[in-house]
Amino acid sequence: MGAPRHLPGHIAAALARAGEPSDSAGRPWAGRDLAGEGNPLHQFDADDGAADPGVEAALAALASGGPRERAAAGSEEAVVAALATARVFVPVVASLAEGALGEHGFEEDKEADMALVTLSAPDGRKALPVFTSVERLEAWHAAARPVAVATPRAALSAVSEGAELVVVDPGADVTFVLRRPAVWALAQQKPWTPSYRDESLVDVVAEALEGLDAARAARLEPGRGVATRDRLGRILTGGGHGPELRIVLELEHGLPADAVRDIVAELNGRLAASERFAEAVDSIEISLRAAGT
Repeated sequence: MGAPRHLPGHIAAALARAGEPSDSAGRPWAGRDLAGEGNPLHQFDADDGAADPGVEAALAALASGGPRERAAAGSEEAVVAALATARVFVPVVASLAEGALGEHGFEEDKEADMALVTLSAPDGRKALPVFTSVERLEAWHAAARPVAVATPRAALSAVSEGAELVVVDPGADVTFVLRRPAVWALAQQKPWTPSYRDESLVDVVAEALEGLDAARAARLEPGRGVATRDRLGRILTGGGHGPELRIVLELEHGLPADAVRDIVAELNGRLAASERFAEAVDSIEISLRAAGT
């Protein structure tokens, strides 16, 4: 028999704060054997529950202030790249199943299952909350248990749960929203580029404009929902949850309102039919301007 296995630091710390060490079902940890190659806790044995320094630095770089700070501001893709190699904590809670009658007519004990916590975003989509540290998770939901996972694994869980968004550190001083394309990229362990910086989409939009003679040109830029604010009121240059991509559409001057609506509707339909556009873009807004203005 090898050396005894010890609880990961983040779980040991959480249990110590809760009083007598026990699992979520109330069974004491004392005397239980954590040995065995199949034990999923082994991957994070030395974890103390603190936030990953790389993720903290990437999130801090998003904060913008004066012109000098704004010039050195970080980027959304830098945050996602840092998360790709980091550990996060997924909150789970006990879910009691109703008792059933046994073969002798007596009600059997209820069983407790562990369930992921999910959120509902302002637009109605499902979101999975994850936390960079145990402290932030406990401040948000004291009854939830922290499950340490690599961020790509958390993204896979989000996809399997039908969640299109992942919210990093809800309720903390800095909260960051991972949109569907970023979640999918993390789940597949692929690099991710925000749609408003994706040069390949310029050609996709240009192709969608073909045949729309009154539409002269289109420019892609960040949508008004990309930026957000932290609790201190600082503007963050990413991590928001509103429209991600703005298409500035230049139209022939003097078009009647009906013609403008038809052009916008046709463009929306063509973009929706593009597999590449649907894969890379979470949400859009279209801004109109007359040619020559």
